Amino acid sequence: MDSIKISTAQFEHKSADKSYNLSVIESLSRKAAAEGSNVIAFHECSITGYTFARHLSKSAMLELAEFIPSGPSLLKLIGIAKQHDMIILAGLFEKDKNDNIYKAYVCVDKNGLVAKYRKLHPFINPYITPGESYCVFDIHGWKCGILICYDNNIIENVRATRLLGADIIFMPHVTMCTPSTRPGAGFVDPKLWDNRDADPTSLRLEFDGMKGRAWLMKWLPARAYDNGIYVVFSNPIGRDDNQLKNGCSMIIDPFGDVIAECRSFDNSFTTAIVTPEKLIQAGGYRYIQARKPELYKDIIGQKHTPVQNVAWLS
Repeated sequence: MDSIKISTAQFEHKSADKSYNLSVIESLSRKAAAEGSNVIAFHECSITGYTFARHLSKSAMLELAEFIPSGPSLLKLIGIAKQHDMIILAGLFEKDKNDNIYKAYVCVDKNGLVAKYRKLHPFINPYITPGESYCVFDIHGWKCGILICYDNNIIENVRATRLLGADIIFMPHVTMCTPSTRPGAGFVDPKLWDNRDADPTSLRLEFDGMKGRAWLMKWLPARAYDNGIYVVFSNPIGRDDNQLKNGCSMIIDPFGDVIAECRSFDNSFTTAIVTPEKLIQAGGYRYIQARKPELYKDIIGQKHTPVQNVAWLS
């Protein structure tokens, strides 16, 4: 594997405005390509918008969702990738011929669809069907995986994707700044966003505190460190329906170190060079080699009924 340049982006999407969202994706992709990036990743449902969908009926969700890869948004995304000779990852709601609805995330290049992943733990709308499989694919000789938002909170998903060969895991999110039982969690006052030019400090304190980045840094670097992988985290900035999201799109290396991070309130991206040497040098590589599955395969694999409770939706 050769070193490659990967960008992760953040922007303020508009609910159900695919044309606008794709225009921002095109603009940021063009700028990243001009700076020599090989890959750019956008957040969960970056094409369609996200939180507004919690109120939609099934018929409205089917109208919003698209077939993959024949839907118009995918064709537009492939066109952007072809125009800039770049690999692009982005998210949207998907439907199939049986009217099942999924939370999907795709990877495209100039030749078409490279990979599609369906979120295993969706919750934003009751009509969404969970995905049933992991996804590992190739980008410039690198084995890559995808896990969407809540999927990453179940640590077995990250380890399973790593054991399937992924050296880079793309982790698109729409997260942070919502209530929870954990101390310090909660919504951020939208007035702070509206006043961000006059008072950026108050907004940054909220975005970087326990409502946002401080919580993220409790667990996200551990996913990279424990598994000896690169993590490409993407998250929107600004208004998402009636909520605020704090961005912090970042790339973390196999040592668990943040090697690039968006720190602007604007639509932006950040770029890092990922090198293969770190995959072997990092402790996670040695820990995976030292595993003894015979000790815990029956424990991890025992029968379990999943219960998923998202605090801010309750």
